[in-house]
Amino acid sequence: MSYNELINWLLLGDVSIQYQTHRDLLSVNKTDLQKRIAIEGWGAHFIQKQNANGYWGQGFYQPKWISSHYTLLDIRNLCIAPDTEIICRSIQRILEEHKANDGGIYPISGKSDVCVNGMFLSYACYFRMPALQFHTIIDMLLSEVMKDGGFNCRSNRSGAKHSSLHSTISVLEGLTEYEKNDHDYRINEVKKVITDAKEFILLHKLFKSDRTGDIINNDFLRLSYPSRWRYDILRALDYFQYSKTKWDNRMQPAIDVLLQKRNKNGTWNLQAKHPGKIHFELEKAGKPSRLNTLRALRVLNHFDFLPD
Repeated sequence: MSYNELINWLLLGDVSIQYQTHRDLLSVNKTDLQKRIAIEGWGAHFIQKQNANGYWGQGFYQPKWISSHYTLLDIRNLCIAPDTEIICRSIQRILEEHKANDGGIYPISGKSDVCVNGMFLSYACYFRMPALQFHTIIDMLLSEVMKDGGFNCRSNRSGAKHSSLHSTISVLEGLTEYEKNDHDYRINEVKKVITDAKEFILLHKLFKSDRTGDIINNDFLRLSYPSRWRYDILRALDYFQYSKTKWDNRMQPAIDVLLQKRNKNGTWNLQAKHPGKIHFELEKAGKPSRLNTLRALRVLNHFDFLPD
């Protein structure tokens, strides 16, 4: 398919895909489309799965992929309108009922998990919850920065010595959403942490050992969606374009892998799904994916790899 044909193919997808295609690839922010995400297609299906008590699944974190936490993350990633009241009420309830003694959300073994709190910060800031409610979460996350500049969800429980790409990308997404929404509490420290955590990912050329140059984990090269808490190169590249990060030559190996995975017709497949109970299937694994094609194209567009 030509580029224009790819755009037309994307515009035949879910309304959330249509909205993001206009916004990210055609530079047109069609708010009318964004408002429709809550009332039709995938967005409406997620909202319809909400329980009468305002939660999804059995509460904040169980069962995992159909819990409130991961459902809210899925909804945020559809780019539904930030002022969607039913979503804002759910997040407010979580803030009121699931704060831990260390200031984070949902303690595991008595301590807050940096991955969970990074993801929570991402969708809570996106939905513009009151700034004061984030202060203790920011305090907790900043207290868990590791010496190598990244994060590891085991740092405050089993004493990890090296940062994890999984944890680092989750926290980066949250802190970047915090910055994008103009919060000012400890913002200079937050900006430095963002810079250092980006450097941690770049030091690894997005998927390679900084010591041996070997691939850290072959799963990092699989284009899965939803990402959940897991890291992969497309999630990282999409983060870099979303955060308006400038090109760095250390991104090239990941771009090369991404281009190698492109189908002959110009699309990208959904290569894998993370196992577990889900609300409903967004796309089929092994088939051309509008979600992955959209994300890949906006990455290539941001870094000027697409033809004029």
